[in-house]
Amino acid sequence: MKSFKFLVGLVAVSVFSSCNFTEDMYINNDGTGKFSVAMDASSLMAMAGKEVEKNPEANKVIDSTFSFKTLLATKKDSISKLPKEEQERLKKLENYTMSMKMNAKEGQMLFTMAADFKNVTEIEDAMSSMSNITSTNGIDQSNPLAKAGGLPNNNSKLKYSYNGRKFSRKAILLPKKDVENDSLGEAYNMIYESSTYTVKYHFPKKIKKVSAAGAVISDDKKSVTIEFPFMDYMKEPEKLNFEVEFE
Repeated sequence: MKSFKFLVGLVAVSVFSSCNFTEDMYINNDGTGKFSVAMDASSLMAMAGKEVEKNPEANKVIDSTFSFKTLLATKKDSISKLPKEEQERLKKLENYTMSMKMNAKEGQMLFTMAADFKNVTEIEDAMSSMSNITSTNGIDQSNPLAKAGGLPNNNSKLKYSYNGRKFSRKAILLPKKDVENDSLGEAYNMIYESSTYTVKYHFPKKIKKVSAAGAVISDDKKSVTIEFPFMDYMKEPEKLNFEVEFE
């Protein structure tokens, strides 16, 4: 339990440290598939250096997976007091699992949220929920759901579509609100500038073209990888919008 609490603390720090996020998606012929978002905070180990090595909890190797459905069940009393809209938002994460891998000696710290989907539209609801977990009132902020589950909120809603001929990823900016995370502040700019947000999408058909600059198409033409500066994801999420056309 102590090692788990220590891990949760490191996750909280890693959200504000240089790290790399990766969206990975596999789409089948029938439109179903698998989706994951991984946060690689291994650089946090290097940044912490000897301080991490001195902590016995940090030196424990952790490789575990848990479901959000279980976590939500443990907090059901608190969640029941939330507005219905927030309860429904959290419920959309029930099918997700989260894996944690931490090894100080190998400099590894990786957190991955993953789920199967019946349609790509299911992902956009979950992504929105991930971005708002940490701002949900009534959720104990010492709970790993709040510390490890959320993506930084970039004040946008993500839309995916796939019809066999085209695939699109589109971020729609939301109206500005007076919220704390609406502005990163200069203190975080240098941290985020060294981070990246990468998308890796795999399709059942060969790709004809991709509208995003810098897109790398695999040799079999069925996968595309695009790397974006994390600051674009946070401040100008529409820069991550693109379409994929198939042969």
